[in-house]
Amino acid sequence: MTLAERLSRGAKATFGGNLVGMLSNAALIVLLTRVFLTPEEFGELNFVLSAVGVLAIFATLGLPKSAARYVTEFTETAPKQVPHVVRRSVVYLAALVAVVSGGTLVLGRPVANLIGVPSLVPYLLVAALYVAVSAFSSFFGSLFQGFNRVTWTAATRIITRVGQLVFVVAFIMLGYGVVGALFGYIAGLAVSTVFGGYVVYTRFYSTYERADEPAERLSRRLLEYSIPLTATRGANVLDKKVDTILVGVLLNMTAVGYYTLAKQVSNFVAMPAASFGFTLSPALGEQKNKQNVERASRLYEQSLEYVLLAYVPAVVGLALVADPMVRYIFGTDYLGAVPVVQVFGGFILVNAVNKITSDGLDYLGRARSRAIVKTVMSVSNFGLNLLLIPIIGVVGAAIATVLTYTVYTLSNVYFIHQELTIRIPRVARRLGIICLVTAGMALAVLVVLPYVSGILSLLAAVLLGAATWASLSIAGGVLDVQKVTNFLA
Repeated sequence: MTLAERLSRGAKATFGGNLVGMLSNAALIVLLTRVFLTPEEFGELNFVLSAVGVLAIFATLGLPKSAARYVTEFTETAPKQVPHVVRRSVVYLAALVAVVSGGTLVLGRPVANLIGVPSLVPYLLVAALYVAVSAFSSFFGSLFQGFNRVTWTAATRIITRVGQLVFVVAFIMLGYGVVGALFGYIAGLAVSTVFGGYVVYTRFYSTYERADEPAERLSRRLLEYSIPLTATRGANVLDKKVDTILVGVLLNMTAVGYYTLAKQVSNFVAMPAASFGFTLSPALGEQKNKQNVERASRLYEQSLEYVLLAYVPAVVGLALVADPMVRYIFGTDYLGAVPVVQVFGGFILVNAVNKITSDGLDYLGRARSRAIVKTVMSVSNFGLNLLLIPIIGVVGAAIATVLTYTVYTLSNVYFIHQELTIRIPRVARRLGIICLVTAGMALAVLVVLPYVSGILSLLAAVLLGAATWASLSIAGGVLDVQKVTNFLA
């Protein structure tokens, strides 16, 4: 199978898995917001999920991606070492999970009281269970990526999201409220974790012949490389979770509901880029290891152009239809989320670029560089949140995220440019054409926006914008239908 065929197959599988997962999650969010939970209860649910998400970083550190990196490397250079990588990383992960889950149960109450969030105390058992299942779920997903078999990652993602939809709704309908919803999230993760472990063992671990002895300093290399990845992942959690916690602490749970809804919308829009980036990352490292730097450079450059072509118009369109989207999909109780959704448009764009950039740096051996920038930006985001939330409310948290993530993404693009060779003038010219295409699309949407009065007319406006975008992109020469068709075939 050629590189292009493998990328196409992997991207389609990951996109399919993410699509099913995101549609399941979207259905769950709509049910929670319109049927089961008030904005305050929805905020409380996501406040707890954010808090346990912070704990989960300590249960994995950077082990999943470190293991994936060495799996990719040894698959090419010393396949008999692969079982040693998997086995040792599982042992280290299990030890971390035991320590963090046990520590959560023992120390959770005094810590929650110390930081001023005693509302977390009733959820300590939930937190311990969530930490355990999410750690192994993350680990197996990263291993599949390291083996360049992201189709299995897609399968586990589908199982997680569909399972969570079923379990969360079932537990809430049985009358368990927010606690039931949390156990539903855990149950979905648990099912996919068992599935992922079974596939890793039967399809990968057991198929490799194992060397009599592990490579020299293997454990040290695994743990050392996990350190910058830990910093990056910790900073990522700080970016994605702590802002939600701060909104809850400094404002209220209803504001958390608005903020979380906006973030869910942004995650849904960023899903295609995340799917391709997940497949692209190990391929960049693989091509560079084979001394195919030019091929890796063109691969990333073309990916960047297509991401800009898709997401510059997407974020502008989202800002235009934010009000009717929230009004007719999530309900009028959530109209307070509209300005947050609009501000998060900037985050969607830089996040999409980052999805095809940041993981690639790990496989190119530049994890330390992005870890430093990520840490600095995460601390800056924390400080900006503390400054802006009391002044301008929940929109301030969104502004802080957009500003700091933009700096982080541009830094990552610079780092990957150092490792590869990106033709910046060419990308800039393409971006100029894309901006003209976006202006034409926005004009078409603005004309019909006053006539939107429900979900069907909203969908019609979105389809009109998409058709205008496609027509202008083809006419402007930035969208090659034949290339896209060949890739998707």
